[in-house]
Amino acid sequence: MLLIICMSTLFFSQCLNRQSEVNDVRSNGYAGSETCVSCHRNFTASYAATAHHNSTSPASKQTIKGSFETDSNVYAYKPNLKVQMEERDSRLLQVAYLDGREKQSAPFDIVVGSGRKAQTFLYWIDDQIYQLPVSYFVKARAWVNSPNYPADKVRFDRNVPIGCFECHGSYIKRTSVEVVNNRLSDHFDKNSILYGIDCERCHGPAAKHVAYQQQHPDEKKAKYIASFASLSREDQLNMCSVCHSGLHDTKQTTFFFRPGAKLSAFIHPDTTTVSLADIDVHGNQLQLLKSSECFIKSNTLNCSTCHNTHVNERDDPALFSKRCMSCHQPDQDHFCKMAEKVGPSIVNNCIDCHMPTKESKLITLRSQGQTKPTPNLVRTHYIAVYPDETKRFLKDRDR
Repeated sequence: MLLIICMSTLFFSQCLNRQSEVNDVRSNGYAGSETCVSCHRNFTASYAATAHHNSTSPASKQTIKGSFETDSNVYAYKPNLKVQMEERDSRLLQVAYLDGREKQSAPFDIVVGSGRKAQTFLYWIDDQIYQLPVSYFVKARAWVNSPNYPADKVRFDRNVPIGCFECHGSYIKRTSVEVVNNRLSDHFDKNSILYGIDCERCHGPAAKHVAYQQQHPDEKKAKYIASFASLSREDQLNMCSVCHSGLHDTKQTTFFFRPGAKLSAFIHPDTTTVSLADIDVHGNQLQLLKSSECFIKSNTLNCSTCHNTHVNERDDPALFSKRCMSCHQPDQDHFCKMAEKVGPSIVNNCIDCHMPTKESKLITLRSQGQTKPTPNLVRTHYIAVYPDETKRFLKDRDR
């Protein structure tokens, strides 16, 4: 009888492991984030509203923020040249017209961007992915020319490499690479894409963890999965820097970077010296943070000091200000020198003065009729004193 029980337990364990791995295209011990829901329902529910979770998604009228209604569905390059967003036979398309005649069209297949600031759109041709010519600027409620596309012609031919998905998705399988016009061109398995940043992208493969916890439901201590809190400060920063430290040449795909792994095994180190003024606010948050006096003088400050990645906390300066004041106490020398002038409202917003939004040089959007593109605004992670922003803050407060 004991032998039968042991064999049954072993069989159950093996089945769980096999089932978990089969459910996720990454295999290699991955379980698939849907297996997290039964034990972590609160986390998964709140995480579903975050920008990380929604960084990519299948295209639909629900995920695309722009309108397909007449008079709101056009981007005009010239009076006789335009792209129109259309729905035909349940397909969503971008259609280019020249002198009123259709010249080219392509479907909305993939949405990149959570919809808070802007979205751009991708489409498949066989096993390759390309960017559509028109993006959407959420705050302006307008269709715009896709970043770095020409302002006077329609292009559908920008090939999208795996690197875009390594920061905006959880996985896509690259099947081959070829050189086209002196550039690398990636081919993918169309059925392998995992949208958004999922649980295992940050916590590592969980099949063994899921199998153990399901067999031991009363065990409260998590087994066979890395605890973020148990990582060293550098390892914690490395987890975020995979995507939040700018573009890098990779040694191997960062899809399989795991908590505690050596970042140098995945990314070639950047040995160049760049001034703060030349660090773009889009995607380079780690370098900016590490240059901040707050970071330099602290032994513990890291990304999670301010960010709870399981919850959508955007547009809540009072919440982030409380986290600033966990270190910057009013009775200490390093409290804000403007406190007396600002008054009680200082507890509601440290951010706009000390981490203001700055223009990105890399990501710009050209609305219809604009002669110059509008830079995307991103909150800088270089924590400092910004006199002009302080004056602006005081002026807005006194209105």
